[in-house]
Amino acid sequence: MRLPQTGGCQCGKLRYEISEAPLLVLTCHCTDCQAMTSSAFSMGVIPRIADSGRALNRWVCPECASWISGHPRPEAATRNVRGGTFDDTSWLRPTVHLWTRSKQPWVVLPEGDRTFETQPADLSAFFASGGASTPSG
Repeated sequence: MRLPQTGGCQCGKLRYEISEAPLLVLTCHCTDCQAMTSSAFSMGVIPRIADSGRALNRWVCPECASWISGHPRPEAATRNVRGGTFDDTSWLRPTVHLWTRSKQPWVVLPEGDRTFETQPADLSAFFASGGASTPSG
């Protein structure tokens, strides 16, 4: 993966750049993500927010309604950038999978990836640690 990585919404009104390697790339298989994305899962890329960075709960383009990013709490040190919004998605490789108890039966998770039946109790801390938590199943 080359840095910086850039991305944005479908219409091009919102653009972003990440200049540090992500802490982790994950998929969420919860039924809410399945409904929001009209897919089997959502993909998130977890970068750290700069000390001076002000973060919002969810960043959605007012023109095309693309969901760009969000985070667990306003004071969170990380941001969950939606994987499909990057200009170059070829480097994305999830290694953590949340809410696997809700995953579609035809989704096969790679051997060796970290899986959680639901999610870590403190999701913000889990993201900030780069996924250093014990899997729940």
